[in-house]
Amino acid sequence: MENNVTRLDYNGKNIILIATAHVSEQSAQLVKKVIEEEKPDSVCVELDEGRYKSILNPQSWENTNIAQVIKEKKVGFMLANLFLSAYQKKMARQLNTIVGREMLQGIESARETGAELVLADRQIQITFRRIWKKLGLWGKLKLFYGFLFSFVDDTKITEDDINEILEKDILESAISEVRNEFPAIGEVLISERDQYLAYKIKEAPGSKIVAVLGGAHVPGVKEEIYKTQDIEKITQVSKGSPVFKIIGWAIPVVIVGLIAYGFINNIQTGIQQLSLWFLWNSLFAGLFTTLALGHPLSILTSIVAAPFTSLNPMVACGWLTGLVEATVRKPTVYDVNNIPQDIFSFKGFFKNRFLRVFLIIVMTNLGSSLGTFVAGADIIKNLF
Repeated sequence: MENNVTRLDYNGKNIILIATAHVSEQSAQLVKKVIEEEKPDSVCVELDEGRYKSILNPQSWENTNIAQVIKEKKVGFMLANLFLSAYQKKMARQLNTIVGREMLQGIESARETGAELVLADRQIQITFRRIWKKLGLWGKLKLFYGFLFSFVDDTKITEDDINEILEKDILESAISEVRNEFPAIGEVLISERDQYLAYKIKEAPGSKIVAVLGGAHVPGVKEEIYKTQDIEKITQVSKGSPVFKIIGWAIPVVIVGLIAYGFINNIQTGIQQLSLWFLWNSLFAGLFTTLALGHPLSILTSIVAAPFTSLNPMVACGWLTGLVEATVRKPTVYDVNNIPQDIFSFKGFFKNRFLRVFLIIVMTNLGSSLGTFVAGADIIKNLF
């Protein structure tokens, strides 16, 4: 493990990089040994504020207000975060260790030696959002497909695999099957974070700095230390293309126009057009919510809301349905604690109330979208 310690000199600063595996007890021991021997002025850890709080209080998930998550439109981020967290816990459980043990050791050792603790990683929300922005619709579908097959993998991890794990970022490892198809992912996931980590390490106070990093980042950080980073560029999330917003509003405008045109030509035709819109939207949204084993009230909500939410790109039918599901079937502490096991199986998504809310949101939105296209096609066919 001593081979995983890299020493650099930068502008009079002695910088020590420790390459770790996020689920390795040996890495934690190495971190403790290096910090105690070196007694640095600062200890940098590969964490942002959110993950720092989470790692100090692993039970914080028990207090998650899923209804608030839906209202704040953070469903996608939370689901991705759950997958990543569960993947880490799966590996840690097989190795009989604790997730982030080396980071916890870095925090503890910094406190014991009086070193200043520096949270050196970019916010994970920014990383996820920058990845998402760089992928098209097809890319997002393939990425999701890759996630599923990576998480369902039941390969056992042994101590002999630690060296291989050291060469990967934990999130990169989770999506390793698809990363080669998406160079943009590697850029955001590794290269950009290398830049951010190097910048924070260089800015850490004191003349001796120890940085606890995932093994995948050490080569990049080692190079970036001697470069100038454009931090503003890699911490911003570009706004979505206006084209998609225009398309998002164009579809309901066209639908409303076609229905109105039907009424202008013939009252009976207008009523028929309106009926088709309500029929297909409600049918598909209700059907897909039912397939996700939604509560009867959730199914009713999707049936009633779909025809209206489909005309408003700012509101998704799944959000409303998910709120109802989370209210009438409130997730329990037991559900939250079993997420790491349940998230790896389709059965788990159905039996775990917390995960089922996410499943219902996705399925309802899928049904509502399908209903919109079927209804639109039927309205055009009926009119012309």
